[in-house]
Formats: sequence, C-alpha cells, structure tokens
Amino acid sequence: MDETLQHSWDVTTSEAVAIQKRLAPHVVRENAFGELRYIAGVDAGFPKETSRAAIAVLTFPGLELVETVVAELPVAFPYVPGLLSFREAPAAIAAFHKLTTRPDLLIVDGQGIAHRRRFGIACHLGVLLDVPAIGSAKSLLVGRHADLPEEAGATTDLVHRGEVIGSVVRTRTRVKPLYVSTGHRVDLPTAVELILACCRKYRLPEPQRAAHNAASGYAR
Repeated sequence: MDETLQHSWDVTTSEAVAIQKRLAPHVVRENAFGELRYIAGVDAGFPKETSRAAIAVLTFPGLELVETVVAELPVAFPYVPGLLSFREAPAAIAAFHKLTTRPDLLIVDGQGIAHRRRFGIACHLGVLLDVPAIGSAKSLLVGRHADLPEEAGATTDLVHRGEVIGSVVRTRTRVKPLYVSTGHRVDLPTAVELILACCRKYRLPEPQRAAHNAASGYAR
C-alpha cells in the first residue's frame, strides 16, 4: 500500500471529487500481475446506517471458496452517484485487512474507469490497496453502447466522450448484462476474459456472487 496516496474519508462532496481527480492518474490500465491463484469478490450492503462490506476469496480457475470476511462501519458519507466509494470503500478496506489469504485480483461490484472521472470504486480500491482490480457493475453509470446480442459471451464497447471505457458483457443468455471495466493493473480485454471465466450458471461471476451474498447477510 502506497502511503502517499492515502487520504481522509471524512470529506465533503467537493473534496471527494478532488480526491478522485488526484488519484485517477495512478490507475494502471495495462496488465501488471502474475499468476492468478486467488480471485476475490468485493461487495457492500447497507443495513440501516451501517456499511457492511464482504470479501470472498475463491481459488482460480477452480472457483472453490477459500475465505469470506465481513466488516461493518458506520456510514459517514451521503449517497451521491459517482461518489459511492466514499460510502463503501472504508468498510471494504477494513475487510481486506482481515483476510488471511491475499487475493491476486479483485472483482469489485461497481465501476472501474467506466465513471465520469475514470475513478470508480474498483479503481479506488485497486490503487489504495495496490491490487489488480476489475469493475463489474450491475447497472450503467455513464456511456453508451450498441445493442448487445442475447447469447452468453456477447460483448460490445461502452463509450463515453469518444473513449472506450468498458465492455457490456452478457454472462447468461437473455439475462441483463454486466458493465465491465478496468479497475487497476488489468486491461479491458483481460478483464472481460476473467469475468467470463469466473461465471458458472449465474449472472454474476462466482467471487462477486459470493461477496454479494455475504454482504447481504445470506452467507451468515
């Protein structure tokens, strides 16, 4: 973890925007990782005024569950589209530090560079923790794309301001797609390949699905 990139989470919305702009240039959009033995999903839920973040570590490519951790912290930042990492990331970082198995890559339920300032939560976690990360969002934040074929494995570019910022990925036939983008130290084609490799019979890749269940309380 690069201490020079750390920052306070007790900030105003304008300060949060400034932090995103300052950290965005530190996102590495090329592959910079070694062997992938463990891939972790990261997700957060919000029971009452608490942020509950879960991280589920699975083997790769076998996708066997190794470890699940959960951390809960009070929510101190308002809901503002584009600034969700300031609500979710503190608990996610706390959960990360509870892991006994260090993941080689994170699949984060949220945006990577498919974000107005090219700095979604997958980038935020990837940069602060210095871990390769992929954004795998269930809904569109910014950008436009062509119609997507209905069959599983279909993809199309997600474009914003003339830049390809992600890929719309159909993980199951006739099921809503995911919006996949680089988080940190993973290029877009590899991110798409890994998301599809981690999918079995559900819309979400298995690490992300396991983290979602834990964050929602289903795994307790």
